[in-house]
Amino acid sequence: MRTPSGPFDRGHTEDLMSFLAASPSPYHAVASAAERLEKAGFRQVEETDAWDGTTGGKYVLRGGAIVAWYVPEGAAANTPFRIVGAHTDSPNLRVKPQPDAGAHGWRQIAVEIYGGPLLNSWLDRDLGLAGRLSLRDGTSRLVNIDRPLLRVPQLAIHMDRSVHTDGLKLDKQKHMQPIWGLGDDVHEGDLIRFLEEETGLGEGDVTGWDLMTYAIEAPAFLGRDRELVAGPRMDNLLSVHAATAALAAVAAQEDLPYIPVLAAFDHEENGSQSDTGADGPLLGTVLERSVFARGGSYEDRARAFAGTVCLSSDTGHAVHPNYAERHDPTHHPRANGGPILKVNVNNRYATDGAGRAVFAAACDKAGVPFQSFVSNNAMPCGTTIGPITAARHGIKTVDIGVAILSMHSVRELCGADDPHMLANALVAFLEG
Repeated sequence: MRTPSGPFDRGHTEDLMSFLAASPSPYHAVASAAERLEKAGFRQVEETDAWDGTTGGKYVLRGGAIVAWYVPEGAAANTPFRIVGAHTDSPNLRVKPQPDAGAHGWRQIAVEIYGGPLLNSWLDRDLGLAGRLSLRDGTSRLVNIDRPLLRVPQLAIHMDRSVHTDGLKLDKQKHMQPIWGLGDDVHEGDLIRFLEEETGLGEGDVTGWDLMTYAIEAPAFLGRDRELVAGPRMDNLLSVHAATAALAAVAAQEDLPYIPVLAAFDHEENGSQSDTGADGPLLGTVLERSVFARGGSYEDRARAFAGTVCLSSDTGHAVHPNYAERHDPTHHPRANGGPILKVNVNNRYATDGAGRAVFAAACDKAGVPFQSFVSNNAMPCGTTIGPITAARHGIKTVDIGVAILSMHSVRELCGADDPHMLANALVAFLEG
């Protein structure tokens, strides 16, 4: 993972770009992470099966979430965990239960707004469609239509002169429904029949779906010296990718004092309250079963949790050169300045002084710098899975991430050095 020449590794960043392109939905993201872990020797375990206490790497998949862990040789039942937490979902436009719509000769797809996207960034983009199809036989299948299929057309300036004086105003219901063809008649079931044909399924095989739009433009290096990366879903697949790489790197080591864990949840963008979200029981159940599978008691579980630390890794805000006054005047995180430590005394982030010391030690060991982020007192502060994880499981949690611009846009922007510096810091943290 680490390179003698310094923290920046173009290969790591290029692999991140491939990961982003291969992960247009949370379901694809966990499949991509699982594929990387399989290559590192991890094996999937089913939640419905009995678990054993054998050493090695294991992971569970549930919908758009993955929890993976590595049990070192000789790990005691009360061995604490070192967890990197992240989330797999991003704001977007998601297909409604009755998707077929249209008017005035245009065929459209009915969508619902997921999370808090920058709606203007979705206008006049070539959009694909991806997600999960649930089948009549009880199985599911991933689908990815990776070509220009949909588009949300913006109203021409000639018909909205007020945009110059009043700004662009978008009605989420009326103005965000994408077009995907021409026709005067709306035929119920058209979209699902189209997807059945595209995926080689029979008519009527699909009985449920979780589908979302995405911009098909590939991630790319940007800038005079290619020192920036522009791409989709960096919030928060950048952290999922770094954590997956870090877990795979430490799994080859011996004498780890902790059990390293990756926990990538779904539904962070709308509150985390689901069976695959950070506010659900998934992580706690997996950790407890790991303790009990190694012959541990409830006392061992309590001792393991008491010594556990979680890094909640999510993107944060780099100082914006056009809106510097919106940032705290003494905290201006910069691209390629290293990962950020996120602090909010009202516990919108979970970091405290002891947590800062843990992260500072990891960065020092990794040889990477880090920066601090706090919000301007006049601006509401966002939040992460960090406070939820800390409160739900009683686990020491620290909020960190990478500073980006254009958060929640269809394409976000970060420094090309920062992803690998984050991954190196995560390796050092998981090593203990």
